Amino acid sequence: MRWWAGMWAVAGVAVLMACGTSAGGLSGGAPTRSGSAAAPPPSAADCTVAAGRAEVLFRPGDAAVQRLCVRPGAVVSLVLEPRVDDKRWTAVRSSVPALVLVSGWRVDADGTAHASLRCAGTRGGTAEVTAPAKAPDVTGAARVAFTLHVDVLPYTTRG
Repeated sequence: MRWWAGMWAVAGVAVLMACGTSAGGLSGGAPTRSGSAAAPPPSAADCTVAAGRAEVLFRPGDAAVQRLCVRPGAVVSLVLEPRVDDKRWTAVRSSVPALVLVSGWRVDADGTAHASLRCAGTRGGTAEVTAPAKAPDVTGAARVAFTLHVDVLPYTTRG
């Protein structure tokens, strides 16, 4: 093996060790602020856990940040009702697509947006699903108008 390949391998291991998470690597764990302790992982006692199929409906006037706990393999239907201002929903994005995959995005003629969120089948973790909105006649990037924190909680196992 060449010396530079060995150096890259050592650097990769060092980065992985420095970025290690309690949930197993790239699990999309809760972000932490510098100088603050990491938040404990969510548990089934912290929120109502949905399994199978669930629906999240966001209406104007609702809290812009919501939380949802699901079991692995769950499918969540996200419905974003039309906004009262001239802004329109532009997309839905997941911070960890390997954990929560966004599919089936569409916007109806009345401005209602629909997305399907498919959660990973075996792993647990946390992902942020964001929905930006912007006025169609204004240049620039859309701003996040809704955030859904999705906690995928695996079933407990006894060993």
